[in-house]
Formats: sequence, C-alpha cells, structure tokens
Amino acid sequence: MDINRRTVVRGAAAMAAFGIVEGAAGAAFAGTSSSGGLASSSSAYSLEFDSTAWSYDATNDVYYQTGKVYVANPAAADYENLSIYVPGAYLTATANSDGTTYTATVNPKGTVGDYSGRTAPIVIPVNTPGYAAQKPATSYSYGSVSHHLEAGLIYVWPGLRGRDGSTGTRSDAAPWGVTDLKAAVRFLRYNRSVLPGSTDDIVLFGMSGGGAQDTVAGASGDSPLFEPYLRTIGAAMEDAEGRPLSDAVAGVMAWCPITSLHEANLSYEWNMGQFASTGTRASGTWTSAYSADLAKAWPRYLNRLGLRDEHGRRLELTESSSGVHLAGSYYDHLIEVITTSLNHFLSDNTFPYTVTTTGGPPGSGRTGSSTTYETAGDYITHLNADSTWVTYDPTTNTATVSGLEGFVKSQKTASKPVGAFDGYSREQTENNVFAMGLDAPSHFAPLTRDLIKANETAYATYSDWESDYGASAYDSDFAKKDSVGKDMAWRADAYNPLYFLSPAFGGYRRSRVARHWRIRTGIMQGDTANTTEINLLLALQNYGIRDVDFATVWAQGHTEAERTGDPTTNFIGWVRSVVKR
Repeated sequence: MDINRRTVVRGAAAMAAFGIVEGAAGAAFAGTSSSGGLASSSSAYSLEFDSTAWSYDATNDVYYQTGKVYVANPAAADYENLSIYVPGAYLTATANSDGTTYTATVNPKGTVGDYSGRTAPIVIPVNTPGYAAQKPATSYSYGSVSHHLEAGLIYVWPGLRGRDGSTGTRSDAAPWGVTDLKAAVRFLRYNRSVLPGSTDDIVLFGMSGGGAQDTVAGASGDSPLFEPYLRTIGAAMEDAEGRPLSDAVAGVMAWCPITSLHEANLSYEWNMGQFASTGTRASGTWTSAYSADLAKAWPRYLNRLGLRDEHGRRLELTESSSGVHLAGSYYDHLIEVITTSLNHFLSDNTFPYTVTTTGGPPGSGRTGSSTTYETAGDYITHLNADSTWVTYDPTTNTATVSGLEGFVKSQKTASKPVGAFDGYSREQTENNVFAMGLDAPSHFAPLTRDLIKANETAYATYSDWESDYGASAYDSDFAKKDSVGKDMAWRADAYNPLYFLSPAFGGYRRSRVARHWRIRTGIMQGDTANTTEINLLLALQNYGIRDVDFATVWAQGHTEAERTGDPTTNFIGWVRSVVKR
C-alpha cells in the first residue's frame, strides 16, 4: 500500500498563511494489507509463542514469560522483546521434565473477579519519557504487576526503541517507538489461540512521552503510514490462515501527553509565551520577535481545524484589544476548562489545605516548602496575589476565572525557551525524537519552518541571530530520508494524532481509532500548552468517539495527575468500567 507523500510534503511545507494540509493524496484506508505476512522469507526469529516455556510463581499464582522477541527480523532484539504476566487461573499447566518450566493451555473457565481466561483485558505500559526507549523486563518481579493481576488483568511489557537508543549504524527515533508497540500488539493477535485474554480489549497506558506514544498508537490503528516500518522488522501482518492482523487497540490512558508536536511551538507561545518577558522572550532579542510571531500564527492554524464543542458550536479565536487573540468561542471554551478544573479542586479537597513544593533535584541546593491555607477564601486570595483573575462565591464554594493571562502568570508560567519543541538550533528533546542518527537531531515542524521563512529578513537584523537558524536548515532536514526511505513529512504525520483524527489532515478516517480514552493532565505543567490535551479531546469527540474521560487537574504539574486517589487504582478501575465481561 503506497501513499503519495510528496503531495503531503508540498502541502505541509507551503502553508504561507500557516494553514494545514487538506485533501492530501493517500490510499484510502482498507485495513491491514493482505499482500504478504513477513518482510522477507528469511526470518531470524519465529513469531510462534512457546507454550512450553512458562515459568510459575507459586506464591502469587502467576505464570510468566520474559524475553520473547515479537518480530521476525528485529532491528534491535535487545529492545524488541516482551514479557507477559498472567493470573494462574487463566492457564492449565503441567510441569516439564526440567523441573522449572511448564506447558500451559488457556483455561477459558478460570476466573479472577469478573474476567475469565478468554475475556480478561490486556494492559500494556508505555513508559517512554521524552519519547525515550522502554527497556524490556530482564527478570520477574511480582510487585510491579501485582495490582493489575489481582484485578484480573493480563500485563504485557514490551521493550520499545526510542530516541536514546540509537547507535552509529541505527536510528531508533520516530516512528520506531510506536512501530515496535504496534508490532507487539500484532504479535499478541498472531498468537491469540494459545494466549489467554481478549486481544479485542488491549489497553495502553503511559505518561508524558509515553502518554504521547500511546495516544499516537490509539489514533493510528492500522494506518498505512506504519506499514513499511512494520514489514521491515518482520511484524506479524497476517495470521496463520492469511487473514490480515490489526494493531488497533481498544483503549488509551494518557497522562500529560506531550503530543501534537507539529504545532507545539506555536501553541506554547500563544498559551504561555505571550505573557513572559525574560530569557529568550526578553525585549530586544530575535527570539522575542519569534515568540510574538509564533503566538500570532497559532490562532490561524487553530481556526482552520474546525473544532467544535459538545454542543456543536464551532470553536475559533478572534482578535482582542490586548494580547494575541484572547477572544472568541475557543478562548471562552479554554477559560471554561480552567474554571472547571479549579472548581473540581475546591470540591475535591477540604480546608485547611497544605501546598508542598519539592524544591530542586538532588544537589541543586534548593529546598521545598509548605504553605497551609486555612480556608478556600484564603487560597483564592493567594491566587490573586499579583492580579485579580479569580472571583469566589463562598456560599456555593465555586470560583470563576476571568482570563488567561492571570492564570498563566500565577499557575502555568513558561518553563521552556522559545522554539519549545522544534528548537531553532535543534537543541530540544523533540529534535532528537526525529533524529536521523545518534548525533543528528533534526527539525520536523513545517509550521515553524514557514514562519521562519516569512520573517527571516526581520530576524536577521537582531545581533543574536545566526544564519544557521534560517529556513534552509529546516529544508535540509526535511529532505533527508530514513532507513525505510521516508522523509520527515511522513514521519511527522505518523506521530501526529490529529493527522488521523481531524478532517483538516490527509490521514482522517484512514485508521482505526481506539474506542475508549482516559486523559488526565496537570494544569500547572509548563511542559506543554493547555491546548494540547483540549484539542485532543475535541478532535476525538468530533471524530465520533463517545467514551472520552477527560480532566485537567488543578494544583498538579507534569505527573500522573489525578483529581483524587492514586493513578494505578484509578487506571485499573477505569479499565474495569469500560471492559465489562
């Protein structure tokens, strides 16, 4: 299956008005290909799961296997292997003659809670901060999987390549992390007849870069963009009867997903950067002018997405008397989200309430502190210390947020420099996410390139400008091709969830989107704009996904943010609520 990506490249890179690709050429989605099973006829590893090689933890009644390579022609077998952990009730086993391993078959009648050996959901962690690699398990530990297994879930831990795993001869950058994740899902389906659990109910969960990659995987099920990568490593494309296999998943749990990287430079400056005036945003620097231009470009991009709220109202930004486009239905919606977050905080917590900061990392010399607020009114007074942006009604214990600037200056200041994701000198983490090798961080964002191109002459008048920051550096990186022969536009689209969810992009309706979503984010994090998760929620709802459990959590930052309770318990409870058997 082939897509004319050159059309997409030209459309994405020529957005003079900072629009987006519409009607890009591409093969219509038709599920997975049936043109062949593996990448080559010569395979280094078998895709067959070995049912005679189970180990057993008798104390906790758990069968497990570690180190099973899940593709036939791995590029990095030290990463591309998985472990599987199964409640004992789901298998019927007999000891092998070696005295240490077991041969086991599925026991469909064995139950743990509401689930059986055939209906148990399969959960897969995606622990890839900063889009780093996820190392596979090398030994068994019950403690790390106990809560999931006790709830009747099956836990599969795959190793995944990432930006920090590249070698001098191999790049593990995007899209290899999500490609490996998809290959692991396909491996489970290839072996569904000998493995317990329901491969129709696979749920991914992760935070930050992990939340981003499980979001991409959840939005891009069976997308043709990943097929050449999957075939290269010998992923399972068909079952034993020649029927196409799928890498679509049922559910996604994403905490603070750092995603939608294609537009993140713009949204960051509109949401936070326009209210800052120090560092790279200090007056008199080219980066201050760059920040202002990025902020102005984002509303034009946003308005072309055509997002709508739950009532069908089109959400747009309009010009305002002060600031950059701090008006319009989208702006009102954002303020509503912020207000809801604060009111959830007030209803979820009792006063006196103590806020504790952890200080800096070990060795930084910075210590944490604690402040106790006796009443909700005292806390609101604290929020309004520099300017009044919250009003509070003590009779109803509810608050109203009046504007974005006060909120940002109080709760969500910019922690990243201008060019927060695609850095002008390729210095940001995400530049390594799209690297062409270990020492080759790359530009990846056409929206940013077009803005640089349009304003390069003006930027060059500043003393801190360097010619290496110009559009030609972006063009050079965009022209490079990876080991599969794909250019940056292909790779960036593959890692953009909105490419699959929004009709403004060429991948719309050409993938199988997960049907269950749970998204949580700490509202205080300076790691990404509020708009990142909000737009993901809106795009999912506009696509027709009915089950999206969303919350922005007040007083929390870049963490597994939860309004109440702990992340593991809440995640397991959510899985049990959406997968009922």
